[in-house]
Amino acid sequence: MSDRPAGNLVRLILRILIVVVVVAATLNFASYSALENFIPAAIANSLNRERAESMQPEEIRATIEQAREAWVKGDAEAFASLFSPDGEFIVPGNRWVGREAIRQVATDFFASHPSVRIDIKQIIIEGDRAAVEWYWEDKNQEGRLNRADDAILVDFQAGQIARFREYIDTATWEDRDNL
Repeated sequence: MSDRPAGNLVRLILRILIVVVVVAATLNFASYSALENFIPAAIANSLNRERAESMQPEEIRATIEQAREAWVKGDAEAFASLFSPDGEFIVPGNRWVGREAIRQVATDFFASHPSVRIDIKQIIIEGDRAAVEWYWEDKNQEGRLNRADDAILVDFQAGQIARFREYIDTATWEDRDNL
């Protein structure tokens, strides 16, 4: 007797379970509790672990506030510590990977820009991701004022920033200053 029919049945069941999970995710089920009755215990445990590792919205907001405070205080160590060991910090035209690279670029920035002001306008959270809109203002050592409206997409993993990508709009402020 061959194990082939049993193996095919297992593969079929796994495919069906994957389809059920994908459909549930696609339909944006807020809770998998209704599906857990139909999913084997191993998959249910995996879903529970994933939910337990996800950050709560208040934790995400607190981390974003800590990032803002680090910039305002000129604390490169505090900013870099928010990132995962292989976290990414991306601004237009530049990308730094890893805490040391992020710490160094922040240190260099603070050395030439001793004054930073940031006003958070809004934070939108979806799972372990956030979209942040903030107003940025800095003065360099010569006293030149730079202003920008900034949109930032932040991805979190295991309670730390995995990716911090900024989209910076300075042109709008330049237009206002020239009126």
